[in-house]
Amino acid sequence: MATGFVFLWFSFFTLLSSTVSIAKITPRFPSSIVRPEQLSAALSTKNQLYKTKYFTQILDHFNFNPKSYQTFQQRYLINDTFWGGAHNNAPIFVYTGNEGDIEWFAQNTGFMFEKAPHFKALLVFIEHRFYGKSIPFGGHKDVAYSNASTLGYLSSTQALADYASVITDLKKNLSATDSPVVVFGGSYGGMLAAWFRLKYPHITIGALASSSPILNFENITSSYSFNNIITKDFRSESETCYKVLKGSWDQIENKASQPGGLETLRKSFKICKNYISAGSLEGWLNTAYFYTAMTDYPTPSNFLTPLPAYPVKQMCKAIDNPTTGNDTFAKLYGAANIYYNHSGTATCFDLNDDSDPHGLGGWNWQACTEMIMPLGGNNKESIFPESHWNYDNRVTFCKLNYGVIPRPDWITTEFGGHDIKRVLKRFGSNIIFFNGLRDPWSGGGVLKNISKSIVAIVAKEGAHHVDLRFSTKEDPEWLKDVRKQEVNIIAKWIAQYYDDLAHLSS
Repeated sequence: MATGFVFLWFSFFTLLSSTVSIAKITPRFPSSIVRPEQLSAALSTKNQLYKTKYFTQILDHFNFNPKSYQTFQQRYLINDTFWGGAHNNAPIFVYTGNEGDIEWFAQNTGFMFEKAPHFKALLVFIEHRFYGKSIPFGGHKDVAYSNASTLGYLSSTQALADYASVITDLKKNLSATDSPVVVFGGSYGGMLAAWFRLKYPHITIGALASSSPILNFENITSSYSFNNIITKDFRSESETCYKVLKGSWDQIENKASQPGGLETLRKSFKICKNYISAGSLEGWLNTAYFYTAMTDYPTPSNFLTPLPAYPVKQMCKAIDNPTTGNDTFAKLYGAANIYYNHSGTATCFDLNDDSDPHGLGGWNWQACTEMIMPLGGNNKESIFPESHWNYDNRVTFCKLNYGVIPRPDWITTEFGGHDIKRVLKRFGSNIIFFNGLRDPWSGGGVLKNISKSIVAIVAKEGAHHVDLRFSTKEDPEWLKDVRKQEVNIIAKWIAQYYDDLAHLSS
């Protein structure tokens, strides 16, 4: 991705991939608290939402040297409230965890909870290794993250093998070997769900891969696509808003270079007194625009940070507010406030804040090894300064921080991506690819049907894995229709599975 993609370190690497100097880059996370989306009345407490379990997982699935047999405790969350039981071969819905704390994703994946009663499904959310509480090497994060030798066990292929092991063992323990498994995921988790269906078709009968940019590798997708979509989102709301954003970067640079300019910027944006620079301020604004476009949901949300409905529209309203006159900085401050201070409680903004509330730090390693997604290109029309994807900058960072060189062609070698329609039409089946076209990650998604059973559902007004969120009374009709399509397709997979099972038993 929810991210997701959620790819919540992507802004850092987007900047790193461009021609911006490394010295100006300040990696940061969106500073927010894990807050579940609005839960339905039937699932209103955390204890009702899921129970926490642990599985003893092997460190290395693909080697047989002594170290490979080390184990760690992998967390998964389970809800059996509506399960029809093993005796009925009732289905098991599994969420393939993203690059962060699994509780965060479970609390923001209402679709699975809301559809469990309809399908009488058991719900399982499996945490990705090296994230949350699923930390190898005794659960000590400082050890697991200490160097390339320990981080080397953090990869998508190891994670998929983890999921296969957990699912297989769980079904055995529940005497549910004939219960069909459907996997779900959003953003990076969506990529994993799609790849899991392709790699482990004997374990899952189908996958719902929401906002999963599986084509964002090895120049299959233009490096300009991501920021082109962000630009289109803002420009669609207001041409004035677009022009203000596009022209703001030079004004920030010019003001910062003047005597007392940084202090003027600090006061204009209410930046805390501990630190400010032009680069860090620009990164702070970039982050707000990136994530606001990504989570441009039609109803209020709390996924990354509290946001109003249609936050891009609200940002542009703030920029177009006539009371700010020609004061560009006042306009930008109003826009940034939508993302960083919708609750109205912030007194100043700390540009030196590198807190990680969702436990996403491992993504740096993944983005230095296999997740090489060419992003960050900006053409002349972009709201961001014109720039080009620069792989060499990525290599420099990765060698400096980890002593490793990225493998940009590994994902397409392992999972494919080139000529995807021809290839998957030949051997793949039962995958739903959802993408909302307002989501910057949609440029790397599957946007057209590949076959009768590999289906692309595309929503013109959709944002990042909006289909997986908890539903609300205010949801637009197009979103309700998307979810209905997904339910109907999944129902057909399960019905076909039961037909095949009955035929084999007869």
